[in-house]
Amino acid sequence: MVYKELLQKGQKIILAVVDGLGGLPILGGFTEMELARLPNLDSLARRYPVGALEPVASGITPGSGPAHLSLFGYDPLTYRIGRGILEALGVGLEVRRGDLAIRGNFATVKDGVVVDRRAGRLPTEENRRLIERLKAIDRVGDVRVIWKSGKEHRFVLLLRGEGLSENVRETDPGKEGMPPVEPEPTAPDGEKTAEVLKEIYRRALEVLKGEDRANYFLLRGYATHPDIPTFQERWGLRAFGTAAYPMYRGLAKLVGMDVPDDTPDFESEVKALEASWEDYDFFYIHFKDADKAGEDGNWRKKVRALQTFDSYVPRLMKLGGVLAITGDHDTPCLIGGHSWHYVPLLVASKRAGVPTAWHFTERESLKGSLGLRRSTELMGLLLATAGWLKKYGA
Repeated sequence: MVYKELLQKGQKIILAVVDGLGGLPILGGFTEMELARLPNLDSLARRYPVGALEPVASGITPGSGPAHLSLFGYDPLTYRIGRGILEALGVGLEVRRGDLAIRGNFATVKDGVVVDRRAGRLPTEENRRLIERLKAIDRVGDVRVIWKSGKEHRFVLLLRGEGLSENVRETDPGKEGMPPVEPEPTAPDGEKTAEVLKEIYRRALEVLKGEDRANYFLLRGYATHPDIPTFQERWGLRAFGTAAYPMYRGLAKLVGMDVPDDTPDFESEVKALEASWEDYDFFYIHFKDADKAGEDGNWRKKVRALQTFDSYVPRLMKLGGVLAITGDHDTPCLIGGHSWHYVPLLVASKRAGVPTAWHFTERESLKGSLGLRRSTELMGLLLATAGWLKKYGA
């Protein structure tokens, strides 16, 4: 990779990812970012350049895994990472070669139909209680079964044994009002895994019988451990990552970032970053609440979330270096889920380009001097802006 050949010592870089950042017109023709009061972000937009990123490719709606890999400079169409491995690493599980990691959601099923895919965003304490009961299911034949709580309704199911495969249907139908999907094999090598999962369901549903909300669970993101170069191998920078949610910690760990586990909220994330400032070249920090509100279709809640993030911007700026603010993807309340639209980007450095905006919004970002780029191009832009790259050629 030519970038590593050009490396020299530069400024520190912070990549702040506001999950689900952008939206679509939702009230009076205004988007969530336009409805929010964002004095600090707007001030930066007047002083520094903005632009917009396409997470994967035209028209492709990304999951959080591939969207983040793009931001870290990995082509998500080359490095296909299942969400289960990210969740497993994020909750601190050891994942060995041959293990199968699966993301689980507690859910509510009535009359054979999924009525809530997240069991009302089950409290984490309730999740832990249920997982302790499910741990009684610790083996199916020669396969060890490992359960681990995540945050809210999420958990990880890890299978350890011979002959396990990702080639099984996910049981999550993807939306409410549909029956759960049977874990049937999608290829001959998935037959053993499918039978193991069916037996786990048979026993687990007996355990969950009588639960009001979490009477079922949905499985998706089947994944084994991938071969992927570390962030330092790829970019030559010592990297630190912090996030409150396990999956995003898992993403950072997957590419070799150092990640603290004791960051249950954004305040603790910022403190961890501040405390580690002298030890690293690159810092990734993740803000989740805008995405949650977008998925719930709650524009008022998303506006409040964006305003909360805005209040932390001065602390991030105070650290120095180059601050990039963007999202992994948009989560418009109008859609109630991830979308394929361009994601706003702001790079707080006078070296980054010409300021053109009055506000940090979707509309102004699309007209900014940073232009419209693939997310995979962001790392090159940040390295140049922070002075890490020498001139190429004579």
